[in-house]
Amino acid sequence: MDDARKPAPLSGWLILDKPKGMGSTQGVSAVKRVLRQNGYAKTKVGHGGTLDPLAEGVLPIALGEATKLAGRMLDASKIYAFTIRFGEETDTLDTEGVGVATSDVRPTLGEVEAVLPHFTGGIEQVPPAYSALKVDGQRAYDLARAGEAVELKSRSVTIHSLSIVPDGATNDEVTLVAHVSKGTYIRSLARDIAQALGTCGHVTYLRRIKAGPFREEQAISLDNLEQTAKGAGLEHLLLPLEAGLDDIPALALDQTSAQAVRQGRVLSGMPQSSGLYLAKLGAVPVALMEITDGTATVVRGFNLPDVAE
Repeated sequence: MDDARKPAPLSGWLILDKPKGMGSTQGVSAVKRVLRQNGYAKTKVGHGGTLDPLAEGVLPIALGEATKLAGRMLDASKIYAFTIRFGEETDTLDTEGVGVATSDVRPTLGEVEAVLPHFTGGIEQVPPAYSALKVDGQRAYDLARAGEAVELKSRSVTIHSLSIVPDGATNDEVTLVAHVSKGTYIRSLARDIAQALGTCGHVTYLRRIKAGPFREEQAISLDNLEQTAKGAGLEHLLLPLEAGLDDIPALALDQTSAQAVRQGRVLSGMPQSSGLYLAKLGAVPVALMEITDGTATVVRGFNLPDVAE
C-alpha cells in the first residue's frame, strides 16, 4: 500500500493487557508491528510506565501525539494485585530468583490484616537489588547478576491503600491489592510485609490493574489486538489523547486564541485560577497550558487536525 492510501497516523491510547514474560519495550514493538502489518502510516509509539516482564496487566501504549504525554504517566499512581508466598525469600524477590532465606513461620490471616496498616501511607522502602535503578552508572540488576553486592538507598513512597483479596489466602499465600505512588516496588513491599510478620516471602503473581486513569477493563490482549486490526481496524479501540488527562480541567479556545497558542504565544488576561489546563478548540486538544496570575503559557502543544478527516 502506498503512503497516499495508508490510513492516517493514529493519535491516542491503546491499553495493552501485557502478558507475563513480555517486557514493556517488547509491547511497544508488538504494537508497531501490528500497525505496520495492517497498513497504517508510520506512527510514533511509546509506553506510559514500565511493567516488569514477570508482571502482567495494564500497559498504556501512547500513539502519535499522545506520546507527548507518556512522561506524565510515569508520575501517576498505580494499582496492583499481587500474591506473597510465605516461607522463602529469593534474591530477586520473585519466582525468577534462587532462595536466599527460609522460614517455617506461616502468619494467620488475622496477623496479615493487623500488619497492613503499618504499610499504609508514607513509608520507606529499599528497592530490590534486581531493579533497573542505576548504581555508579550501571543497572542494579546487571551488577546483581554479575554477583556483586548491591546496596540501594531507601526511598519514600506512598501506599494509598492496601487490602486482602477476599478468598485470596491459603496457609502459605495471601493475595493483596495495593494502590501505590510512583516509584513503589511491589516486590520490596512483599518482602517487608513478610519480614514484619516474622517470616520471609516472595512474589508469585503480579498484575497491574490500573495505571493512572487506565483500567484493566479497557485493556486488550495482543492476540485480540492483532485480530481486530485485521478486521475492523484499530480506530475504535483507541482512547482519545485527553483520556490520559482526566484530572486536568479544560480551557476552551476560539479560533484566534487557538492559532496564537499553536504559534507558541502566551494568552493574557485569563480569568481562570492558576494551574494546568488542557486547551481545546471545540473537541480538539490544542495544548497543555499553565496559567499563572492570569497569563497562560504553552507547556506542550499538540499537532491535531481541527476536524476529523
